[in-house]
Amino acid sequence: MKLKYCAVIFMTAFLTVACGGAERKANKSMAKVNEERLALVEKYQKCVKKAGDNEAEAAACETYRKSAEALQ
Repeated sequence: MKLKYCAVIFMTAFLTVACGGAERKANKSMAKVNEERLALVEKYQKCVKKAGDNEAEAAACETYRKSAEALQ
């Protein structure tokens, strides 16, 4: 009977640690995606500001905006 209790405690501890590691990895991954999205938004804003009234250059900036939207 003691062996069963030890096994249950061990498995509970193991699963808790394993799930916690996966959650940390997922959080780091999401943070990285958010940082990349913010960088693309900043590039888009700078590009549009630099383009000014030039519609051709402003249209070229759309790739940054579309890339940022794709990361959502």
